[in-house]
Amino acid sequence: MILLGVNIDHVATVREARETYEPDPVWAAAEAELGGADLITCHLRQDRRHVCDRDLRLLAETTAVELNLEMSMDERIVDIALETAPPKATLVPERRQEVTTEGGLDVAGDVERVADVVSQLHEDGTRVSLFIDPDPEQVEAADESGADEVELHTGPYAEADGREERERCLRTLGRAAGKARKVDLVVNAGHGLTYRNVQPVASRLLPRELHIGHSIVSRSVFIGIRDAVREMKDVIHRAEMLGERMADRHS
Repeated sequence: MILLGVNIDHVATVREARETYEPDPVWAAAEAELGGADLITCHLRQDRRHVCDRDLRLLAETTAVELNLEMSMDERIVDIALETAPPKATLVPERRQEVTTEGGLDVAGDVERVADVVSQLHEDGTRVSLFIDPDPEQVEAADESGADEVELHTGPYAEADGREERERCLRTLGRAAGKARKVDLVVNAGHGLTYRNVQPVASRLLPRELHIGHSIVSRSVFIGIRDAVREMKDVIHRAEMLGERMADRHS
């Protein structure tokens, strides 16, 4: 079964726009769980533009499903992660100027540092995923780092202009997923996925987890988080069944 990780960062973005106390991302996480979320994801950025330390602490104490902490390799953030010891952490690149994460982590360019952070998190019992571009070199480096999982960056697919470009991106994602599975890395995917574009990724990649935030939070403005999560789960489930039928035909 494909699991859905719901990123609640943009609930905090609305709160921080007014520098007030609502809407509370901790409440949003509880609502997402009631809608069927399998994981709750939050990104503790160095500038705290989304969730803050208080949010992470309460999420760690109250989240009933698995908590996935997206984090940079900044020493202060690593220290907070070690103190919090979430069940799962996803290492991502981080630049202060970006609106959201703009590319995958360059594991190949700094594999020793990545391996060191992975090792530290493992000591606390945290499972580690690396958010990477679907590049064979990055997959190899992820394996070398000792990470447990990779989350393939689907941003280029989500932003692709036209069917041909989207198909090319899907083939690239598929090759990276196949290479990762050959070295026993768990394959996840995320970034820029919506109700309209998630089906091909789910059916073609059959990842273990899909991580989606902005689209669900946007939909929740109109129908509430519980129903927004339920709708996304339904889209993914139907795509998964299609993917399994396609796999059976080719087996």
